[in-house]
Amino acid sequence: MDNQDDLSQFLSSRRAKLTLQDVGLPDFGGRRRVPGLRREEVALLAGMSSEYYKRLERGNAKGASEGVIDGVSRALQLDEAEHSHLYELIRSANAGAHPQRRRPVRKTHIIPTLQQTIDAMSTVPVFVQNGRLDAVATNRPGRALFLEMFDDGGQPVNAARFVFLDPRAQTFYQDWESNTRQVVALLRVEAGRSPFDRRLSDLIGELSTRSDLFRKLWGAHDVREHRTGIKSIHHPIVGDLDLNYLGLDLATDRTLQMLVFSAEPGSASHDGLQLLANWADTHGSGLKAPGPEASHHIAGE
Repeated sequence: MDNQDDLSQFLSSRRAKLTLQDVGLPDFGGRRRVPGLRREEVALLAGMSSEYYKRLERGNAKGASEGVIDGVSRALQLDEAEHSHLYELIRSANAGAHPQRRRPVRKTHIIPTLQQTIDAMSTVPVFVQNGRLDAVATNRPGRALFLEMFDDGGQPVNAARFVFLDPRAQTFYQDWESNTRQVVALLRVEAGRSPFDRRLSDLIGELSTRSDLFRKLWGAHDVREHRTGIKSIHHPIVGDLDLNYLGLDLATDRTLQMLVFSAEPGSASHDGLQLLANWADTHGSGLKAPGPEASHHIAGE
């Protein structure tokens, strides 16, 4: 991944999203050759010279201070995730201008107490992932929830590959298109944070080659965080579930995030999770996605 090119494209993509009305600048008419703000207008709003901002948008981040980053973020109306991404892109662009010996990517190790802890959370699905969206740990309900993703035989099990390359994902996620955008935005964040991660580069290359949709979304340079929200899924065993998820960064390893899924007590989704947990306990380590002839509801078994 080209750090300077990523910085350039990210800034130009954010600039293209804004209008004069959005930022409170007067519109004196006249033809604008490209959508969004001009570079000079961003520079004015950020409180810097036009030449400095132009250099920054060309990927030259030399000497960019936190004040510069804050000014550009304010001018482009970046949210918290976008602001953090800009900071990482500038850091990476500066590192690329002064190459250092690249350290090999550290292999993720799950400490026994973490696995013990998530196993003890036996009533809710838990899924631990790294920045590449590899599944690095899960409890039994978590494996049962993402049954089809774990059943594809690929190693490592990866949420992005499942969403874009496995046709079953389009049925599993009731709002599949929204999930595709979310996955790409999360990978964009990781690309800014870990520009020298060869496995991440290989994953992005694979998805870009095999999925036209991924390639299109990747070019939008959107980023987001994965903290809380609702996942509406159609599970092959228990049917439709509307689940709340909470993303927690692990203090023991800042590169990992633990996702915990739950449902409103007394809801049909809560009952569905209980049925799924019972089914997972019955099948033990032999969890396997059912064939197309299987019933969607184990309650009738």
